[in-house]
Amino acid sequence: MLPAKAPLSHLGPSALLLLQLLLSPTAAFFPNIWSLLAAPGSVTHQDLTEEAVLNITLQLFLEQPPPGRPPLRLQDFVGRTLLADDLFAAYFGPGAPSRRFRAATGEVSRANAAQDFLPSTRNNPDLHFDAERLSQGRTHLVGALRETLVATKALDYTLARQRLGAALHALQDFYSHSNWVELGEQQPHPHLLWPRPQLQSLAQVGEPTCSDCEELSCPRNLLHIAHLTSGYFGMNPPKPPGKCSHGGHFDQSSSQHPRGGINKDSTSPGFSPHHMLHPQAAQLALLASIQALGLLRSRLGDKAFSRLLDISPASGLSFVLDTTGSMGEEITAAKIQARRIADRRQGSLLEPSHYVLVPFHDPGFGPVFTTSDPDRFWQQLNEIHALGGGDEPEMCLSALELALLHTPPLSDIFVFTDASPKDAFLTNRVESLAQERRCRVTFLVTEDPARVQGRVRREALSPLRFEPYEAVALASGGEVIFTKDQHIQDVAAIVEDSTAGLVTLPLEPPVVVPGRPLVFTVDRLLQKVTIRIHGEVSSFQVKSPEGVFQSQEEGVGPLGHTCHFGQFWMVTVNDPPQTGNWEIHITAEGTARVRVQAQTSLDFLFHFGIPVEDGPHPGLYPLSQPVAGLQTQLLVEVTGLGSRGSTGEARPHFSHVILRGVPEGTELGRLLLEPVGPTERGLLVATLPPMLVSNTGTFSLELIGQDGEGQGLHRVAPQLCTVVPVLLELSGPPGLLAPGSRVPLSLRITSFSGPQDLDLKASVHPSFPLTSNLSRAHLGVNESAWGHLWLEIPDSASPDSVVMVTVTAVGGDVGPVSPTHAFLRLLVLSRAPQDQLAVSAHPVDPVLPTATPIFHPSTWVTQGSAGGGMAVNPWWRTTGGVLLLLRIVSW
Repeated sequence: MLPAKAPLSHLGPSALLLLQLLLSPTAAFFPNIWSLLAAPGSVTHQDLTEEAVLNITLQLFLEQPPPGRPPLRLQDFVGRTLLADDLFAAYFGPGAPSRRFRAATGEVSRANAAQDFLPSTRNNPDLHFDAERLSQGRTHLVGALRETLVATKALDYTLARQRLGAALHALQDFYSHSNWVELGEQQPHPHLLWPRPQLQSLAQVGEPTCSDCEELSCPRNLLHIAHLTSGYFGMNPPKPPGKCSHGGHFDQSSSQHPRGGINKDSTSPGFSPHHMLHPQAAQLALLASIQALGLLRSRLGDKAFSRLLDISPASGLSFVLDTTGSMGEEITAAKIQARRIADRRQGSLLEPSHYVLVPFHDPGFGPVFTTSDPDRFWQQLNEIHALGGGDEPEMCLSALELALLHTPPLSDIFVFTDASPKDAFLTNRVESLAQERRCRVTFLVTEDPARVQGRVRREALSPLRFEPYEAVALASGGEVIFTKDQHIQDVAAIVEDSTAGLVTLPLEPPVVVPGRPLVFTVDRLLQKVTIRIHGEVSSFQVKSPEGVFQSQEEGVGPLGHTCHFGQFWMVTVNDPPQTGNWEIHITAEGTARVRVQAQTSLDFLFHFGIPVEDGPHPGLYPLSQPVAGLQTQLLVEVTGLGSRGSTGEARPHFSHVILRGVPEGTELGRLLLEPVGPTERGLLVATLPPMLVSNTGTFSLELIGQDGEGQGLHRVAPQLCTVVPVLLELSGPPGLLAPGSRVPLSLRITSFSGPQDLDLKASVHPSFPLTSNLSRAHLGVNESAWGHLWLEIPDSASPDSVVMVTVTAVGGDVGPVSPTHAFLRLLVLSRAPQDQLAVSAHPVDPVLPTATPIFHPSTWVTQGSAGGGMAVNPWWRTTGGVLLLLRIVSW
């Protein structure tokens, strides 16, 4: 467990008060891992969500045997902590990467926790089953599940995961905030996940529900009623006489008679007057969450449900294609690679889960084409031909932005063009969107002098005209590859390699320096190491740790096989590669670019957050990027650990993280990583140094550690991180957007680092009318400005379509301020009747009683009755869960 620090103390009382105002007041199960500082041993929303996802994934694996592999057996998982790495290794094979699955689960968990922090959701009693708003809460819950279904079918998995997190948060809150547990119920509510019939036996207006309790712990303050109720929180709405409060130190209503409260959010009596029933509430919330996921699986089918949660090691395939008349060879190369991937992987575990295609020229770009059907993608791609145009520049970044909006996170995007961007003003916004989506962008640019001479140029073009591509590639972890027309088909073969889930190995120094070798480290967990070199290179040599050299001559050498296409070389190192430090010696006449990649399941994810330790909901407020002046936590989640530990092999471990400035590679800091929980979970945390977050800037993350044999490990995050100047928050309504409606959005901008003059600009895709009452803000230290936007959804808007709103804050007249961006995804829904779904109360196996879990890891103990006890360890022990097989019924 982490020590109870005060990470925001350097901000002073005013900043702490500001954060309390920003994040007050609300209550539920505590949001995430940071909450355990306030209430050790509690089960959080994060725990419940991750447990439920692991359970439904195991159920799917048990029912769908893997092709070419023996089926999984339930008895192999009984008594073991359930881990994503172990599940993937058992189903897909040893070493199968679980990174995308864990990232998708994290998206759902963070969206769940965010319900307690976002201005539009944290104080709404309907979204937390507070204030006896039980029927209204169910309406929002069912609506969020429906939106999850629609967004998944629309292939917008990010929005689907956000709505799923919101639905699970409300569902879990029901069991903590209502008196369902106190009524002696030992099963989830049978009618909560569908809109009919009406909820029965609800406490009536004016009916007293609680007696007065002046103690922190209130085990007997509920009156002997058989009706369902929930507690009031704060003063909005005010608590009627005789009604129960939510309770806890920060609930203003709990000081009014009847005092006390009934929430079961945590194990702490200071936060939860019914803390003694927290284990029972957590157990029912977990079972209900598994039911909800099972319902979605039934309605979506296994294939779409697996894509929703990325239950596959496969990635997507996204192409952005210049379609002007000079692009015939490039379009042919893209078609060849797409067809090759589709043919080789169709029906296999590595078949791409998502296809995106965005054409562009000048002055147009788009439309975007998305599908999960490889035949439809191939048909669409085959209809694209190089026509017209022939001038430079083109609308490349606009098309790339459109592709990023529709490409799932942690995907690769490939841009084929021979022209510079006409829309270079979008560079910073596209950089930020690529970082937010964690997508890697690779540009394949054919700059053939013979064809360039034939292009029509409306203006003199700068020799630096491709710098926007370089900036986007650097920020996203991709690269810009210049080649010639006759080599594009060979160079484009990297598309297939990149979709195999490669990691990039850090180089020292990070760029080519005359007279110095580039050094990279190969560990025994890496395989299929490739070295790519392109540019104005005269010669190069690769040196192995044993001192063996291989030069640039094409063909098979002592270290591997070298391919050469114009100014592009690729060395494929023999497997298994020698471990240790490798060197690349390069002689170049101009700019040379080097990239070393390899396959491995040992990788990591990272996130940022603000620790909020005061208030009704202590937890970690998630951030997409660090904010200048605001001390921030770095959370690292190492993937690929569990499968190794299960074989008895010593586990790798990472001890610290190196922060480097970009692009020079200067070391900015070396932070000690503190492990949180058992080593197989792979959770690590560090506090970013105050000097780093005192100013805006860009940096990279590198993890340093050792494998089980004491040999060095080195991993680098693909995307760069940026300290942004202000905290920019954009939120929308929790309900649906209907054609013909006017939708209010809220905007908050906060500065923690100093006085700033900012201009605010908003845009929306598609181009719907959007107005705002805040176009400029002057902020002092720890000051905020609030604004409202109104989005007009036209009658012609397509139902079940996605809308993306972007707000950008840029420096005004006083002092330069780098831009900050906020992105909000919304869903337009038809007003058709909602799906009527029900979860049957009958388990699949009639031998098992309804309430009996068939999977008990060591961290969960079944309860005998509502008044009995269940042993629940702290969050780092609840990585397993119960598995309840359910029959889903719909009509």
